[in-house]
Amino acid sequence: MDVGGRAGVFWRWWTAGTTSQVGSAVGAVALPLTALTVLDATPFQMGLIAAASYVAWIVIGLPAGVIVQRLPLRGAQVGADLARATAVASVPLAWWWGQLTVTHLVVTALVVSFANVLFDVANSTFLPSIVEADQLQSRNSLTSATHAATQLSGPALGGLAVQALGAVPTLLVDAASYLFSAALLRTLPARRSDAPDRWPPMAELIREGWRFVSRHPLIGPSMWAATAMNFVCGAQFALYPLYLVRELHTPAGLVGVLLAVEGVGALVGAALTTRITNRIGTARALIVSGLVTVAGAFLIPLGTGWPAYAAFAAGNVVFSLGTVVLSVTTRTYRQIASPPDLLSRVMATVRFVSWGAIPVGGLIAGALAGFIGARATLLVFAATLVCAPLAVLLSPVRRLRDLTDHDAPREVPPPRVPVGG
Repeated sequence: MDVGGRAGVFWRWWTAGTTSQVGSAVGAVALPLTALTVLDATPFQMGLIAAASYVAWIVIGLPAGVIVQRLPLRGAQVGADLARATAVASVPLAWWWGQLTVTHLVVTALVVSFANVLFDVANSTFLPSIVEADQLQSRNSLTSATHAATQLSGPALGGLAVQALGAVPTLLVDAASYLFSAALLRTLPARRSDAPDRWPPMAELIREGWRFVSRHPLIGPSMWAATAMNFVCGAQFALYPLYLVRELHTPAGLVGVLLAVEGVGALVGAALTTRITNRIGTARALIVSGLVTVAGAFLIPLGTGWPAYAAFAAGNVVFSLGTVVLSVTTRTYRQIASPPDLLSRVMATVRFVSWGAIPVGGLIAGALAGFIGARATLLVFAATLVCAPLAVLLSPVRRLRDLTDHDAPREVPPPRVPVGG
């Protein structure tokens, strides 16, 4: 594929993903507000919904890499979009028929979660096939910046839409975005690869991917740092609506704005990642970003009244900035350092572990908040986030400037000639 062709495919892929991300950001506000305002969900039920949104990474996270390796990438992405659209659209239908329950919301979140796994692994595997290696960092930064922009605008639009239309009808916007994404992705060329006459057993392929990740001196520790961050993210996903609505008594429109502020930090982080890594090195950036996220997590649940809103916003900016820098840097390194035939399994393995921590964090946070409240629970999880920078500091990363320094061939000294030889 020539340069122009690669660029055209990339921008169609980017447009499809951006559209669905905007819808998903709107849905991320509408779904929990549906549970809270329409069904009067309890803290534990909110934790269940948050956990269901990510539990698929635990169930099929590892097989997903093998599944994607065997399927056409385009077909996997289009199928996932259609499944998500159907699941989300079922919520307004059930509501109009008077049959909507918390169980229905949990099942919807589960279906979307399983579809997300296949879609995300396919997307991550697809990008290196249409982008040159020296452009991966900038393209990953662009996709992260786009995601940040959608997170910035989507929740605000979601909050306004909820106020204008109601929480349940707003979910139709999310469903429509998936349909548009599927239609656009359908125009992309299917990836063609040479399949073996007989695939090795799935368990063997999974083990091969797991061994590569777990034994890699840099990818492994980076995965555990991301796992600690996502464990805290799971708690935040579950408790933010509860904390803002029930403890701070925040109006629905302001809830959307405050949730959207996270996108500011993500957008800044994505825009500055390349500049930061060029200045201090990719390895050192991982350590710094881990420490930054800890500071942000502690700031989020402080204060009361308007100072609490300011602390929540500022903490989210700081937390998301650090998270994005770590995410872009480690994702780019995995795409460069992984053998091509292992890439989908490497991406799936890392996300199985790190994203699998999200539902665990959501469930634990939902249960704990029922006893000590959302604010105290957020502070407890902020303390656990110290594990993120520690995972990196206790690895060879601390001795490097750039992650690729570990892979660079070392200069071999000339052989010593024996005396008299």
